[in-house]
Amino acid sequence: MTEQSEAASTAAAEELAARSLGLAGAVNARDLGGYRTADGRVLRTGVALRSDGLHRLTEPDLAVFAALGVRQVVDLRSLDEVREAGPDRVPGLPVADISAVELSDQPLSLSAAGPDGITLHHLPIFAADYDIYVALRDALGERNPARQHALLGEGRAGQVMIGLYRWFVTDALARERFATVLRLLADPDGTPVLFHCTAGKDRTGWTAALLLTALGVDRATVYQDYLLTNVRSAAIIEHIVDSFGTRGLMEDPSLLLPLFRADRDYLAAAFAEVEARWGSFQAFWQDGLGLDEAVLAGLRKNLLGDTGR
Repeated sequence: MTEQSEAASTAAAEELAARSLGLAGAVNARDLGGYRTADGRVLRTGVALRSDGLHRLTEPDLAVFAALGVRQVVDLRSLDEVREAGPDRVPGLPVADISAVELSDQPLSLSAAGPDGITLHHLPIFAADYDIYVALRDALGERNPARQHALLGEGRAGQVMIGLYRWFVTDALARERFATVLRLLADPDGTPVLFHCTAGKDRTGWTAALLLTALGVDRATVYQDYLLTNVRSAAIIEHIVDSFGTRGLMEDPSLLLPLFRADRDYLAAAFAEVEARWGSFQAFWQDGLGLDEAVLAGLRKNLLGDTGR
């Protein structure tokens, strides 16, 4: 390894460590703070947090999470995902009560007692026509290599993902749910906010992309943040894919990789849909998401610090 490549590798590792929330049970939990906007301002740390599911948090994780001071948790998982994986483990909220909230396909909220109590919002974003969990279940249920290839091979898995990202933009209910997360982040008394889905990749990734773009972070950095999922989740993805092979569920488990990995083309498809239908991100913000300058001002006030110079 050359000195230049070694330095780049070290810098990448340091950035990952700096962004990590330190949750062993949520490997993709990270801070959006530190990114710079076009006008030189810097996102504050500890205010806007993105993550994979919180259902696997360990006992030590609960103390780490509590120290983050999160005021609001937004769970974007569908009802089926919550049923299959389990409800979030959120310090200050009884699991039984969380289950009652999360086992509903309607947007609901549950708050802990007291003025400083945490609030959990269940905002399911679910696309029946682009359900990667159904695709995964069908592929594993078949245990037929030819059928699995017919479902996922020849780029079909990637096309499912591209369709999902376009749906994020075209579906009115999905847009409403994404806009709700942005409003929560703009609430003057609502931060820190942690938003998540199952892997912290797709719905979480698009939410983060919307937020960073609205604040004026350049598109290259938006992609950089999105693709960090592949680094943070690499080990768990490798373990899952290998297990499908060793357990005899798939002859070629690599067919699943397009479902598990973040891909630049997926996020590009969502942005392309914005341009095609609304012409500009600003028009999409107003007419697609139904958000106004007051929400944008709230985001800037809550999330942006000084120029950092």
